[in-house]
Amino acid sequence: MDRYEIIIYYSHVDEAYIAEIPELPGCSAHGATYEAALANVRNAMALWLDTAKEFGDPIPAPKNRRLAFA
Repeated sequence: MDRYEIIIYYSHVDEAYIAEIPELPGCSAHGATYEAALANVRNAMALWLDTAKEFGDPIPAPKNRRLAFA
């Protein structure tokens, strides 16, 4: 599977971990744990990519960058 940046954070409002893939518009998921959010967003990414291929939509190339925390 392609290597896209995944951002995971805890939302106190939703009381869940939120996982987003910024390079794939609208591709996000959530879970009760960090691990669940990661598994769910990987599934969402596979579905996002399959749907884009099915409809001939452009698929952004992964930027393969790592986040730096300051």
